[in-house]
Amino acid sequence: MSREPVEVETEIVGLTHDGHGIAALDGERVFVPGALPGERAILSIERRRRRKRRVNLVEVLAPVADRVEPPCEYFGRCGGCAVQHLSYEAQVRFKESVVRDAFERIAGLEIPEWLVPLTGEQWHYRRRARLGVRYVDGKERVLVGFKERATRYVTDMSSCRVLVKPMDRLPGELSRTVEQTSLTRQLPQAEVAVGDDARAVVLRVLAEPTPDDLAHFAALGRDLGIDIYLQTGGPGTVQPLEPETAGTLSYKLEEFDVELEFAPTDFVQVNGAINAAMVHRVVDRLEIAASDRVLDLYCGLGNFSLPIARHAAEVVGVEGEGGLVARAAHNARHNDISNAQFVTADLLEADWPFLRERWDLVVLDPPRSGADAAVKLMRKMGPRRIVYVSCHPATLARDALELTANQGYRLVAAGIADMFPHTHHVEALAVFDRCD
Repeated sequence: MSREPVEVETEIVGLTHDGHGIAALDGERVFVPGALPGERAILSIERRRRRKRRVNLVEVLAPVADRVEPPCEYFGRCGGCAVQHLSYEAQVRFKESVVRDAFERIAGLEIPEWLVPLTGEQWHYRRRARLGVRYVDGKERVLVGFKERATRYVTDMSSCRVLVKPMDRLPGELSRTVEQTSLTRQLPQAEVAVGDDARAVVLRVLAEPTPDDLAHFAALGRDLGIDIYLQTGGPGTVQPLEPETAGTLSYKLEEFDVELEFAPTDFVQVNGAINAAMVHRVVDRLEIAASDRVLDLYCGLGNFSLPIARHAAEVVGVEGEGGLVARAAHNARHNDISNAQFVTADLLEADWPFLRERWDLVVLDPPRSGADAAVKLMRKMGPRRIVYVSCHPATLARDALELTANQGYRLVAAGIADMFPHTHHVEALAVFDRCD
């Protein structure tokens, strides 16, 4: 049973990788959302069951210079952003420190060369998102938004500053639309996907929409200039509401004369500008020779493979999801690229012919779980250089330890790509060379 909260004054001594302040109370570390290192603050401590404590920031008595006023009215409640109260320059330093700490703590490695951080627009950058939709009895309203911080509830919000325009208006517009339908309790999720020339929202529906429901959704699409898709089951059930007018989602990588088409539920990097900069960096750091054979593991729909194919003799992209492999092969044909082929394989198995071949260069872009099985075969494959793109610094550091301790590679350089400004999410890139 919880007790009445008490207030204490203390100093914030650090920052977690989730962007929460760290304070020491009664010999224990507590985590304080909204607090920054070096600040003196008043905290509210609520003791709960099993010796757990809920800690909230009441007042900052002595703010640090890096503190800024969050421009978003939902910051602090919405779980989408974690560090809006930190200046952008300090956010970049914070994310670099997360990478540095992971390499030092997990791999025992110092980073020889820090790559210049890849940064871009801080607002209206997000072209992919998944929003919760929920009817709340107490409010008698449909809420649309990201989950609240540390809860499973949907944030009560009418707009979102990180979504690309006009999707920034979607939370409020979709809320009002769903309230006019018969699906107020049967529409739990909306998925946003934006390309260069088309925009889509996939509505997950648990009941058959009525003709009036469909008319309301069509009107929303016209008002926002977006294509509405309905999903009644798994990914294969996604269908456009108005097939005759639905556009094709795609994005261009102008530097490489490549256009990649994708489906509304396909994985693409959320930040188009940072993705383009990251592709440039990967290709640049590979230092590709015209005769090189390149293996791209976790290739997705060809985001790295096809630009690399413009420079290499041969590229093989490997991906576990068959739909993305088919899309990558389509994108190769769409761009008249004949020296790239794509294979469906579970890379956790690490028992595929291409993993036993010799390669000149390897690109890794795994999910958060990392590339544990694949990196253990790098000595056999023998690439002279590996470029590893990671969305989780801890597993990157774990795999870096394997590469440097057991596979005959050395860490050359690392850095961040700020794919998600104002969040604690860290995208990192590391370069490894074979020790000859």
